[in-house]
Amino acid sequence: MQGELSGHGEREEQGAPRPAATAADAIGALDDLVATNLVGRQELARNLDLSVKDLVCFAHVLESDAPVTAGDLAARAHVTTGAVTGILNRLERGGFVERRPDPTDRRRVHVTPVPAAAERVQAVYGPYAKLLTDLCARYSADELAVITDWLTGAAALARTYLEDSC
Repeated sequence: MQGELSGHGEREEQGAPRPAATAADAIGALDDLVATNLVGRQELARNLDLSVKDLVCFAHVLESDAPVTAGDLAARAHVTTGAVTGILNRLERGGFVERRPDPTDRRRVHVTPVPAAAERVQAVYGPYAKLLTDLCARYSADELAVITDWLTGAAALARTYLEDSC
């Protein structure tokens, strides 16, 4: 099965042998990805008239299978619950989220996305997501499992480092 064109113009086969790499190569590639995605997140947020922290919180609301709480968002964005109130106020004013009282605890609110806002984000982010999906097609299921495991582990380490050191 043929994959997408590589950066050099040739076709890559799914599961094809890859160039040798070291831990330093992987960490360097991750640093490049993170830096490029940081700039991309800033631009995406700007295009939606949001701050990056607002976008991080909205993305968490979108990705969640259930309504999230202000406390969930504070932990995700690494901000205080007081700061999350301001973020939620901006997201609500911008038509991105709705807040509803928790039926079992009136002190808590559940935050859900506004469907039209999810469509706005998809219109901006969708083309990039398509490119990432195309890139994934270059890899076998086993390779994707390794990539996913590594990225998940790296994200967990980053969260732990953030909580412990910042």
